Order: sequence, then structure tokens, then C-alpha cells
Amino acid sequence: MKKICLTITIAVFLLICLNGLQAQTTQTELNQMECINQLIGSWKCEIGKDTTSYNDFTTYGKGVDVNIKNVTKGKTVREARINWAYDKTLDKIIGLYQIKGAYIDPLWVAQWISKNKYFLVGYKDISNPEKASTRLEGTLKSHDLLETIYYENNKPVSTSTYTRVK
Repeated sequence: MKKICLTITIAVFLLICLNGLQAQTTQTELNQMECINQLIGSWKCEIGKDTTSYNDFTTYGKGVDVNIKNVTKGKTVREARINWAYDKTLDKIIGLYQIKGAYIDPLWVAQWISKNKYFLVGYKDISNPEKASTRLEGTLKSHDLLETIYYENNKPVSTSTYTRVK
């Protein structure tokens, strides 16, 4: 009787393992533009005591434009624009971040590492993003909620929560 129970237990175990192995598939590469298109729409975030950041993501050709406006007590205090485009060779999204009135227009690189999580680093850090002195990580918590964490020297400096404006 013990031999029969042991044999049945082993058989069931092997069937479960075999079924699990067959169910596993190789992970396909993420479509970076499909991922960033999840952000299309308008978002807002309280970034200070009386300051709100409004971010409008729109498609432009095969890329994405982001218009950013920071408003304090009803007055626009900062405007910026980011033009995102996919670089097939790098399999990353490159963005030109232009701040109205600023002299430096830095390039940023975005890469989605899962369907709901991405990171941003400066273009100079593209070859070694883990060693970047500054980076931003974003996580889509839901269709209408985005959390970003800004890091300096691998330490979180600030967290922002964006909600989709309907």
C-alpha cells in the first residue's frame, strides 16, 4: 500500500512539474512605444505647497510629446516640453527635454522594464544606467495613477504621484 501511495504521489508531482514547464514561455521583448503610449492623456501632480504640475502626453508621428506646465497660485512659473522618439538600435526611447527660458536642453533615455515600470537616465549614462548619478523610476500603479521616484547617487530624493485628469 505504501508503494502505491508513493508511486501515485511521485506521478502527480511529475505531472504538476511537467505542466508547469510546458506553461512557461520565453519572455518577449517589450514594445517600448506601446508602453509609453499608456501615458497618453493629461496628468496632474501636487509638487509643492501651492504648486501643481500639469503634464499633457500626446502622440506626434511615431513619437510622444509631453507639455509640462507648473502653476503656482494660478500663475505659470515653469514650462517645458519633452519630445520622445524610439531608437530601434538602442531599443530605448530618447527624449529632448526643453525648459522654456533655459539654456541647456538635456537628452534623456527612457526604457520600460515591464508593462508598468520604466526608468529615465541622462543620455550620457545610457551605457551604464545603474551607475547614473541621477535617475527617475516610474511605476503605473493603475491606469489613472503614476508614481515617480527621483534618485541622486542611488538615494531616493523625492516621490511624486500623478493622477490622470479626465
